[in-house]
Amino acid sequence: MTVQDPPVPSSWCEINLDRVSKNLELTLGLLPRGAGFCAVMKADAYGHGIHRIVPLLLEQGVTCAGITSNAEARAVRDAGFTGSLIRLRAATLHEVEAAIPDQVEEQVGSLYAAKHLRGLHGSSGFHLALNAGGMSRDALDVSTQAGQKECRDILDEVGDRTVGISTHFPKNEPAPLKAGSERFMQQVDWICDNSDLNKTDMLVHAGSTLTLLSGVEIETDMYRCGAILYGFLNPELGFRPTMELKAQVVHLGVYPKGASVGYDGDYILEADRRLACISIGYAAGYSRIAQDRGTVLIRGKRARVLGKVSMNSIVADVTRIPDVQVGDTATVVSDDAIGVQTTIEQFRTILPDLYSDWGMRNPRLYR
Repeated sequence: MTVQDPPVPSSWCEINLDRVSKNLELTLGLLPRGAGFCAVMKADAYGHGIHRIVPLLLEQGVTCAGITSNAEARAVRDAGFTGSLIRLRAATLHEVEAAIPDQVEEQVGSLYAAKHLRGLHGSSGFHLALNAGGMSRDALDVSTQAGQKECRDILDEVGDRTVGISTHFPKNEPAPLKAGSERFMQQVDWICDNSDLNKTDMLVHAGSTLTLLSGVEIETDMYRCGAILYGFLNPELGFRPTMELKAQVVHLGVYPKGASVGYDGDYILEADRRLACISIGYAAGYSRIAQDRGTVLIRGKRARVLGKVSMNSIVADVTRIPDVQVGDTATVVSDDAIGVQTTIEQFRTILPDLYSDWGMRNPRLYR
């Protein structure tokens, strides 16, 4: 059998691991004294690849990771992580059973879940999830009498295996964040006063990247952060984006004034223009919503993207980049020249959405 070279990618993500390490170092330096840190590895480490991010966590002594899927849990363990592994959403009984070998600590937010989980042997403990912050997603609301009764019933089922109490804040502006934090701690105190749980024996945790960066002091044993590792926020503190999305120029042509560009002829050339076809489209995560707003970087200069985005290609105006050639790299997002704000404006979404999408759709090259 002939060993073949890997396929040449049409588009790819370049990931700077040194920046991830630096962002992690800065993050750990922001933690309040005594607070722990949980590195969130959702969406294959926000599209960066769990297998390459976990070694960076180990280098800096991170001992807790958060996941949502069983595939993420297995990838974290396969990468050599032996610390605590917490699932950050509700799970089906089948998921929980299958994750037992990976020692996943599960979230419990309903009596239904507690009854089904009680009989499982080998599980690593449960975290009682509270709706104190108001996400109304998969956690228990104990602000009502019915919720308080359900909480007592849950603890009758799994109280002896409960190792933590958690919540998630939907808002991180100072006033609602402070109110949510106070509400959470009041509910934690109520639970401990009405059960055999001891607050000092529990991991009481809340707070995400935005919480940590909010400047508001909250009471939590641990912050659960993912986005901060990839430089989405606060460049003034030294955080830098860690991913660049790139493709190649595959065709160059001069098209006359009046020619239409792309499907439906939505864009009409107002003058003769030299256009480049670039090997990326919505199948690789270059969203159609970027029509009429997109730019790419070729030979250090910006080129405007024209017409509708196709499945596997876009068209850019390179008239003012006379030295561009077929095979040149076109960069969709770059820390230096096409920054965070420009990217957000082009795609009308947040960078975690883009990074996780791009990184899971495209080959990843590490540097």
